Amino acid sequence: MKKGLAVLVTLVFMTGMAGAVLAQDKKAPGAMDKPTDAKAMAMKAHYASGTVKSAAADSIVVTGKEGRGKNTKEGEWTFALDDKTMIRKSGKAITAADIQSGDWVSVKYMDHDGKAVAERVAVKPGKKMAGAKNPCAAKK
Repeated sequence: MKKGLAVLVTLVFMTGMAGAVLAQDKKAPGAMDKPTDAKAMAMKAHYASGTVKSAAADSIVVTGKEGRGKNTKEGEWTFALDDKTMIRKSGKAITAADIQSGDWVSVKYMDHDGKAVAERVAVKPGKKMAGAKNPCAAKK
């Protein structure tokens, strides 16, 4: 009887130790989700919006704000356009040649090898100021 009790206690002890060893081998949840190298960190999406200063078939220059919330910065950015860049105006797909200087754009981009590459560009037509009346000038 004592021998059977000793075997039972030993089995329970060994099972508990095996469980503890297996639990220690597992990595903490979410540890695999966080990138550790600089290249993976550079693949984070960024956002900018503003007025198109100039547009070409392979790039656009935007003057406005970059970032969201408290991290916004004013400035001028050049975004590379490639065959994967989705450009839309009023819900319809357009080409880079359809973007005009003065159009307002919202750009989602990624940093690829130190270059800002646009993934998505949403275009709103700019207001043409030529010939517009200045309401302040009429009041004197």
